[in-house]
Amino acid sequence: MKKMNRGVVTALSSIGIAQALKIYTHKRLTGKWDIKQVATTGGMPSSHSAGVSALATYIAANKGSRHTETALAAIFGVIVMYDAQGIRRHTGEIAQLVNDLEDKFADLSGEFPSFEFVARDKELKELLGHQPLEVLGGAILGSVLGYFSAMYENRERD
Repeated sequence: MKKMNRGVVTALSSIGIAQALKIYTHKRLTGKWDIKQVATTGGMPSSHSAGVSALATYIAANKGSRHTETALAAIFGVIVMYDAQGIRRHTGEIAQLVNDLEDKFADLSGEFPSFEFVARDKELKELLGHQPLEVLGGAILGSVLGYFSAMYENRERD
């Protein structure tokens, strides 16, 4: 039976661990345990950053920093992390503004019945991206896991 690609397993494991850690960080911030945090976007640490950092570090530890695969994984990682803390975070901020605006329209429609405002069933999701510190947290987590995965694999080979 063929083994699964260790780089893929390392990256996916890092994503899973980062998502599970969101339960704990949510508890630290709010004082409440919430198992649903395991399936959320945004929050600490960034699972996107953890996954791409784990993969890039794993490849670098096995192939070396001058290898083309390392360069590809690193550039891919930078793009993903930039997107997570930039575009996706700003999209979440816009969603928050739209939700607030809708609340204001709902209040106005009560005062002006001819306004004919129809509220949506659910609000836009606001927590889409990450703060820079959350991206950094995911990158550190992923780098550590990627390094140890590569060291463990190299020890198995010897």
